[in-house]
Amino acid sequence: MTDIAGAGGKEAAVVRALEEDIIFGRLPPGARLVEDVLLARFPVTRHVVRQALVELERLGIVVRERNKGAAVRSLGQDEVRQIYEVRELLQRQAALAIPLPAPPALIGRLLDIEIELEGHVARGHLRGVHECNDHFHLTLFGACGNAYLVGSIEHYMRLSLPIRAKTLADPENLEVSRRHHRLMIELLKGRDNWALAQLCIDHLQPSKQDYLAQAERPSDAA
Repeated sequence: MTDIAGAGGKEAAVVRALEEDIIFGRLPPGARLVEDVLLARFPVTRHVVRQALVELERLGIVVRERNKGAAVRSLGQDEVRQIYEVRELLQRQAALAIPLPAPPALIGRLLDIEIELEGHVARGHLRGVHECNDHFHLTLFGACGNAYLVGSIEHYMRLSLPIRAKTLADPENLEVSRRHHRLMIELLKGRDNWALAQLCIDHLQPSKQDYLAQAERPSDAA
């Protein structure tokens, strides 16, 4: 049984643990989330488990169906392409709206996040890597000055969690991601919004392509 004593809240602790299992592949797409199994794992009430599943559904990584219960959301290839099409549109627009050259304070914040991310990489702390990565991008796009645009970006980042988080667990892909981050910081010092926007789009491609390639393998083998 998982010990969640001392967590900020029982429901939040269950959500966090299951979210981590999902985004790092320990609970694969389509896996059933059976209440009795979760009750054996977490020292909480059935009500807390149900509320945690509601929150995971709100975050977009769990689906609940009447008379079927809850399951890890399984994204089809068309869904992945559509989610990433929207992400590309949103992130391009945000990058184009960032005033350049960016203020030193923004550059400093992004450098601090990268230093923290490097520490998590050195310790093999995947959750920390994932959270720092999200913090980096939301800080970057937050500079566009449009809170509604940034909120939409965050929503679609959430929807794509199972797709992109696995990329951060791969050392080679993670190094590519970190190189992109460093180049984004350098571009923020200049005046070329179009170059920054294109890099933000290119940055999305490895996780999308890896996920689509994996999804195609069973049909290839059939």
